[in-house]
Amino acid sequence: MEDLQLTINKRRTFAIISHPDAGKTTLTEKLLLYGGAIRLAGSVKSRKAAKHAVSDWMEIEKQRGISVTSSVLQFDYDGYRVNILDTPGHQDFSEDTYRTLMAADSAVMLIDVAKGVEDQTKKLFHVCRQRRIPVFTFVNKLDRYGKSPFELMEEIEQVLGIRAYPMNWPVGIDGSYVGVYNRQEAQVELFAKDGAHGQSVLPSTMGSVSDPAFRELLGETVHAALIEDIELLDMAGDAFDYEQVAAGELTPMFFGSAMTNFGVRPFLEAFLKLAPAPVPRTSSVGEVNPASEDFSAFVFKIQANMNPAHRDRLAFIRICSGKFTRGMSVYHAQSGKNIKLSQPQQFLAQERTIIDEAYPGDIIGLFDPGIFGIGDTLCPENTKFTFQDFPVFPPEQFAKVQPKDTMKRKQFVKGMTQLTQEGAVQVFRQSDFASEAFIIGVVGSLQFEVLEYRLKNEYGVELIMDRLSFSVARWLVGDEAAIKSMKSIDSGMMIRDIKDRPVLLLSNEWAIRWVSERNPGVEFLEIPQDSASF
Repeated sequence: MEDLQLTINKRRTFAIISHPDAGKTTLTEKLLLYGGAIRLAGSVKSRKAAKHAVSDWMEIEKQRGISVTSSVLQFDYDGYRVNILDTPGHQDFSEDTYRTLMAADSAVMLIDVAKGVEDQTKKLFHVCRQRRIPVFTFVNKLDRYGKSPFELMEEIEQVLGIRAYPMNWPVGIDGSYVGVYNRQEAQVELFAKDGAHGQSVLPSTMGSVSDPAFRELLGETVHAALIEDIELLDMAGDAFDYEQVAAGELTPMFFGSAMTNFGVRPFLEAFLKLAPAPVPRTSSVGEVNPASEDFSAFVFKIQANMNPAHRDRLAFIRICSGKFTRGMSVYHAQSGKNIKLSQPQQFLAQERTIIDEAYPGDIIGLFDPGIFGIGDTLCPENTKFTFQDFPVFPPEQFAKVQPKDTMKRKQFVKGMTQLTQEGAVQVFRQSDFASEAFIIGVVGSLQFEVLEYRLKNEYGVELIMDRLSFSVARWLVGDEAAIKSMKSIDSGMMIRDIKDRPVLLLSNEWAIRWVSERNPGVEFLEIPQDSASF
């Protein structure tokens, strides 16, 4: 037990959240660079860098310079085992991000120094607060002109309702920064500049803020401004309180530039010391302690075709308790069967390594022949339980899809089934539709593009896609006869989800109110009755 606890204490599993274009994938790359996992970091949008981001493994991500799927990256640094969950920043893929946050013990919130707290950041921060996940803030793009550090602190407090404690402070004036001041060590770290777009680890110079050599190096104006800022922070700022960080009431704040590696290493080292080790998880039998000797885990992501040559399908699991060993037999709560976990893999995005053992906090991939679903629980047979439900998100856009070539129906159905199991889209059927047609629901329109792209490139199927005018879905609960004889639904569409539950599509909230008033014997739910929601 003691050895297991020591191993658990060295695990750090976190997600990086931000608005699109705040630099999330770039920061992930640089953490890997400093962790020694890669020798050369590829900026997502850099024209000077010939390679793509390691975490953006899908071809569509490389072409468009965006992340459209969560990726899992693992490396060791300074005695810690680090599990990074790199998530899509684009709001159209927020479902994937929310599910990934279920597997994280903490979150790094990335903020653009010029734009401050943006809309998607607010939404994702709200999810972290609901789940009581400690949030660490990294203010990015200090190599560009931006808001003052004091202005950003005030914005975080007013917009997000959480107080910020700067762990370091940018050195420089008017957006021209040359280093960071470490408040705990009372040291200035100055960063060398290079023209390689931050592809390699930069050297830095460290010393005391009171050192005359640094005063000369910085210049009198910059040095005086730094001393004034430090005094103001020490006098008027909040005291650092780790319990408040753990409770989600205080966010440690760091400054830097992921693009140029500015401040990345100091952030990584401080974060690993402060971030929580794996925490207990809620289940149907109470809290599950990571140090329990009984193995347990849950599936938080399913990904088909990570290796197109093998047409494989992987289930990503988060280990919650006990020690995982290759070939072990566990109980799969949803199917009620014992299964053998024989091909466990760890990841650096698309690159994989077969592993023999893993511990709470670790993320591993399992070959999935089609038995796993998102939110599934793996546990010991002698203590059967399930972890808390994953959230379901009401779709907001809909389309009817069918294959252009009816001879490709088999590939079409296979592709749609697998992408539905991944959670990429929600699939519905209408009873009077042809058997090769589906209704799909998504949160954002970019999901339609990804669906079309992946079906064509991974399954060889071109789609006919007709967008529908509906924007609201409601799951219907009530007597089957009452649902079949509903009034005033001519303007809507009655469909069924993959569990054969009735769903009504309508054009707007007003139409929902109109129909519900005329059908008092039927309940209209935003999500299925047996599902959780954020």
